[in-house]
Amino acid sequence: MIKILLLEDDYLYKISIKEFLEELDFIVDDFDNGEDALNSIFEKRYDLLLLDIRVPKMDGFELVKHVREASIDTPIIILTSLTDIKDLSRGYTLGCNDYIRKPFDMIELKFRIEALIKNHFNSSDDCIELELGFKYNIQKSLLYRDEELVDLSAKELELLSFLVQNRGFFVSIESLHENVWENKDISYADIRMCIKRVREKTDKDFIKTKRFLGYKIDK
Repeated sequence: MIKILLLEDDYLYKISIKEFLEELDFIVDDFDNGEDALNSIFEKRYDLLLLDIRVPKMDGFELVKHVREASIDTPIIILTSLTDIKDLSRGYTLGCNDYIRKPFDMIELKFRIEALIKNHFNSSDDCIELELGFKYNIQKSLLYRDEELVDLSAKELELLSFLVQNRGFFVSIESLHENVWENKDISYADIRMCIKRVREKTDKDFIKTKRFLGYKIDK
C-alpha cells in the first residue's frame, strides 16, 4: 500500500485531507510541525510527501531542503496558499515535484498524487544500482547480482525493499518490526534470522550492522 506523510498545521484541513486519502486506501501519517515530520521521514519509508509551507518549528521549504540534501528522492507535493512566483520557483529549486494551491478540490489532489507516484516508480528502468554488483528492480521487487536473479522469499524481499528505499541510512530493528512486519507478534530474534538469511543468499557485507543504530544497505 502507498504510504504518505502529510504535514499540515490547520487541524480541520489536515483531518479532511487525511480522511479523504484513507478512503482511497492510502496509509497516512500526519504531522503539524516540520521537525516531527522530518524525524519521521528519516525513520520510515514514505512513497509521497505532502507538505504545507507555513508550519511551526521548520517550514516546508526548509524540510524539502533537508530531505533532498539527504539524497531522499521521495516525490514531494507542496500544499500552499502562497501565490508569488518566487515561492513557486524556490520550491522547485529545492526539489519539490509538484505544487497544489489552496483551496483545492480533493479530486485534483487524487489525480496529482496518482500521476506523480506512477511517474516516480516507472522511471529510470525501475532499477537501483547497489554496491557489490547488485541491482534492485523496484517495480518487480526483485534483486539481481551480475544480471542473475537472487532467490529470496517474499518476506526477505519485503525486508530488502524497505532497506533499499532507506539506503544510506541505518534502520533500527524497531522500525523494521513496524514497517516490514507491521507490528505483528514476531520476536526480534526472528527478524535477525531473516536478515541472516538474506546475507547468506547475497553477501555478508551487503547488509551492514551498527550497534544501537540498526541495519543499512549502502548506495
